[in-house]
Amino acid sequence: MRDTNNAFHLAVPCAVLDQAYEFCVTMLDCKLARRYAERITLDFFGDPLVCHLAPEEIDKAPKVYPRHFGITFRARQEYEVLLRLLQLRQIACFIGPALRLEGTVQEHFTLCLLDPSDNVLEFKHYKDPRMMY
Repeated sequence: MRDTNNAFHLAVPCAVLDQAYEFCVTMLDCKLARRYAERITLDFFGDPLVCHLAPEEIDKAPKVYPRHFGITFRARQEYEVLLRLLQLRQIACFIGPALRLEGTVQEHFTLCLLDPSDNVLEFKHYKDPRMMY
């Protein structure tokens, strides 16, 4: 288990840095940590997300599996806040929102977004907190 003083970080390809900034900071309310000519680093719901300028690496046919990333919210309220934000800002979901595996211990709310570089972002909340990992 990681110490909460440490941070997980993820780097993803980006076609246009300004579009990544607009999507993450303006639309999803993430915070900009650093900006360079070839990348931006964001506070993505508590962990660093680095968007590297790499237009040749953009997935032209995105799908959820096997490559996606996102946040599993411990509290359903946090998932609902994000859902309201998406509705308010008219951000279209790539998939969902939906309730998956209803009636099982793995029951969870989920939705997926596409960022401007077609990276798939999944946000979810499990009813049973033991299923977060």
